[in-house]
Amino acid sequence: MKSFYFEGQRKLQSVMRGGAWRRGLVAASALACLLSLTVSAQQAEQQQADRGTPVVVQPGAPGQPTRTLPPSTNATLPPSSAKDVEFMQGMIMHHAQAVEMTALIESSTQNKELRLLGARISSSQSNEIEFMKRWLTARGEPVSLAMPEMPGMDMSKQPMLMPGMLTPKQMEALKKAKGAEFDQLFLTGMIQHHGGALIMVKDLFDTAGAGQDAELFNFTTDIDSGQRAEIRIMESMLEALPKK
Repeated sequence: MKSFYFEGQRKLQSVMRGGAWRRGLVAASALACLLSLTVSAQQAEQQQADRGTPVVVQPGAPGQPTRTLPPSTNATLPPSSAKDVEFMQGMIMHHAQAVEMTALIESSTQNKELRLLGARISSSQSNEIEFMKRWLTARGEPVSLAMPEMPGMDMSKQPMLMPGMLTPKQMEALKKAKGAEFDQLFLTGMIQHHGGALIMVKDLFDTAGAGQDAELFNFTTDIDSGQRAEIRIMESMLEALPKK
């Protein structure tokens, strides 16, 4: 009886070793196949490059090799909604005023913390303006928001404003202020301005079918998180200003 038991154990172990060996062989074969496909794709790309032919590569799904597409392949952009376009056009205008506000800092205050903040806002929003212009141009859209016709209204005196943007009166007061008064007006005005950008992002995502473009989605979520963080910084700076 014991002999039968031990013989059975040996057969079972043998079968298990054989199964593990076969699984290892299948995995090794699959890996070798994948590597072969990758090398072949790389060789094809190099051959095209040597001939001066553009190489168009489509990334593979997870675990799958890349594909080399014909040089005539044209990229197609995902469809964008009218609200996407309107958002980008409006945010260019919105950002432009923030950059204009930061340009006043150098001649209006010696507050080093405010100067650093202004430089950061100016740099980030100038770069974002360029991104938004490229996004619109790639889709054949104008970079400027179409202004509605308002009979009898002088748009130079009463310009169209996005949410949170400073009125001409507020901007004039900011331009005239110096020192501590400027610091106060700038911080309160930029907090208002950033809050308006958050409203614009929320309005975009509250609109059915809008904000689905991957580039636009990543961009707007970055705006939302970045400007929320800057609002908290500016609120702390405002609290630290000397009280009158």
